[in-house]
Amino acid sequence: MVEHTRPVPLDDRDVHRTLVVVAHPDDADFGAAGTVAAWTDAGVAVTYLLCTRGDQGGFDDTPREAMPALREAEQRAAAAAVGVSDVRFLDGYRDGYLDPTHDLQRDISRVIRQVRPQRVLTQSPDRWYDRIQASHPDHLAAGEATVRAVYPASRNAFAYPELLADEGLEPWTVPEVWIMASERADHHVEITATFGRKLAALREHASQTAHLGEELETRLREWNGGLAEAAGWEQGRLAEVFQVVSTA
Repeated sequence: MVEHTRPVPLDDRDVHRTLVVVAHPDDADFGAAGTVAAWTDAGVAVTYLLCTRGDQGGFDDTPREAMPALREAEQRAAAAAVGVSDVRFLDGYRDGYLDPTHDLQRDISRVIRQVRPQRVLTQSPDRWYDRIQASHPDHLAAGEATVRAVYPASRNAFAYPELLADEGLEPWTVPEVWIMASERADHHVEITATFGRKLAALREHASQTAHLGEELETRLREWNGGLAEAAGWEQGRLAEVFQVVSTA
């Protein structure tokens, strides 16, 4: 039997640019906002790439036609709460209809070549049957398209050759991928000091979280506290957890 060693994440001091790719507004904030806040505090330039504008979301009578613009504005405000100013949205993809098509892979590859990140953070492409809510079909599609864009498309000059020939975007190799909501996640990041900013970011997504009131903080503390406890940390500490994949 071949034994697989656990990948060692890059030293954060060697990461200058990170790209976060998710399906919907609020996905990055639920899964990684505390970690992102720590990265931006350390001087890492973080870019958010949203595959859709989340037009199927919401818990009130907001007109459906108003939801995409509303959720885009909420995401920009939430990103600002954790120090992210570069927030990009792909056009042409609908909430609830996302698939890992070649068009989506190309569009993500384009942004990878533009940003040239040392680290990409995305959603898991693997369905988690014990926690089915983590496996929204759009999340699976965004994760699968992103992983395919990281390897091999963004590093291969002959993949989507129009990116190089027409747009002058040179290939770029992403050294590692961090995956949220993965059944195999085992890399814990402490967010005790940045939890307040994670909470602030999620409250900016009022169309998705306002109905929870103070229960939002309670749920987050229970969730992130449970992740810290699973890592063997003392009570009161909070964590987010990721699967780290080396592309070497």
